[in-house]
Amino acid sequence: MGKRATVATISPVPVVAPEDRYDLVVVGSGPGGRRAAIQAAKLGKRVAVIEKGRRVGGVSVHTGTIPSKTMRETVLNLTGWRERGFYGRAYRVKDSITANDLLHRLRQTLDHEVDIQEHQFMRNHVDTLCGVARFRDPHTVDVTLADGNSRMLSGERILLAVGTEPFRPDSIPFDGKTVIDSDELLSLDRIPSSLTVIGAGVIGVEYATIFSALDVRVTLIDPRSDVLSFVDHDIVQYLLHDLRERGVTLRLGHKVESVTREENGKCVCHLGGGRVVASDMVLFCAGRMGATGALDLKKAGLEVDHRNRLSVDDYYRTEVPHIYAVGDVIGFPSLASSSMEQGRIAASHAFDSNPGKPDNNFPYGIYAVPEISTVGMSEQEVVERGIPYEVGTARLRETARGQIMGLSSGMMKLIFSIKTHRLLGAHIVGEGATELVHVAQAVMAHKGGLAYFLENTFNYPTLAEAYKVASLDAWNRMPAVPVAKVRAKSKAAG
Repeated sequence: MGKRATVATISPVPVVAPEDRYDLVVVGSGPGGRRAAIQAAKLGKRVAVIEKGRRVGGVSVHTGTIPSKTMRETVLNLTGWRERGFYGRAYRVKDSITANDLLHRLRQTLDHEVDIQEHQFMRNHVDTLCGVARFRDPHTVDVTLADGNSRMLSGERILLAVGTEPFRPDSIPFDGKTVIDSDELLSLDRIPSSLTVIGAGVIGVEYATIFSALDVRVTLIDPRSDVLSFVDHDIVQYLLHDLRERGVTLRLGHKVESVTREENGKCVCHLGGGRVVASDMVLFCAGRMGATGALDLKKAGLEVDHRNRLSVDDYYRTEVPHIYAVGDVIGFPSLASSSMEQGRIAASHAFDSNPGKPDNNFPYGIYAVPEISTVGMSEQEVVERGIPYEVGTARLRETARGQIMGLSSGMMKLIFSIKTHRLLGAHIVGEGATELVHVAQAVMAHKGGLAYFLENTFNYPTLAEAYKVASLDAWNRMPAVPVAKVRAKSKAAG
């Protein structure tokens, strides 16, 4: 008898209505998705954006960047934090601050951001759908709309900008009230008298310092002893010293074994070695996961890592060449600013428009109290590369503007090459750090360095004068070289 013929099962090709066929389908409307959509639209492409929330904006607008920074600004204003250098630690703008005080400004800010984004999409003729996307095949997604109906879209190119969601281990008894994650924090109905923050990453440090500024008794726990390891060591130590001075309890190098809720309403974190930490509320901030669970990525030929994140190449292509991914879902640096640039590059590359090379010389901002910002190499990195260098530092209180503002803390650290005098890195902690860092970013982009800061005039009085103070400090530590030779070296290096 002859062999039996094997009949292959062929999946039917989805039939997509002409009006639902797009050049680019973007899943997620955060910074990366928004920038990619608008970039593609400006290239004359037909674009659709799918957002699983009720309104556009993604994690950045609704639970991440904008809310946390708005809460920080509200706290600093209502507590009178910035004026305490003059009027004492007891100074308050508002004596009794409630959760509603914090959320009132937040709602106004979010509404404003959403309105701007909706207008941008409308002006650039980008179609938007609110619903949950799921791959049917590598070019087609089903969208389950809020009313329960579904719609099928096809895209010549697809870009995933779905962001992340809080990591919620089963061992933590989340209840949305006393044991919460960073998303749930934004709907809190009371300000606790004491707070334990588990996780000393960027989010944990930001919220720990914000609540400390509210005079909440804060304990910060992390199993690592070297927190914020990507930040220059001196800046981290300055921050930790400042937190200890403010009464924040640091439990670094300690792992939380379990969390229990006591009959008296207290939450108790049980640490390795038998120590316990009791507080009114526990905020768990130990990591985030890529929000890829609902996408059914296998149907698109994609796989994720242990944190549900996607891998991409230099132009943000996944292993499926017509599918791109940008933003937090691809991991570090997980910044709104870098996500926007990733979206621009991905959309430009997808449609053969010159995207330029990705710029790795971007600033990093941590909106703690005090804030931190850094650009370029840390001192650890310079040492590892074997580059001869010198450091200059300045205290923000040393500037006239710092005195006018009543600053008692804040530091700038600049790292220069001894050979070329180029600026290799700038690291700032203190008021206005995330604004000040852009001066260093621009100087580094143009291969400038010591000569620029020594010879140029800064507005007086400004915090930016700290650049001149730090540069003079570095120059005084270097072998005696006239400024003219510093200038000549900088030009030769350029």
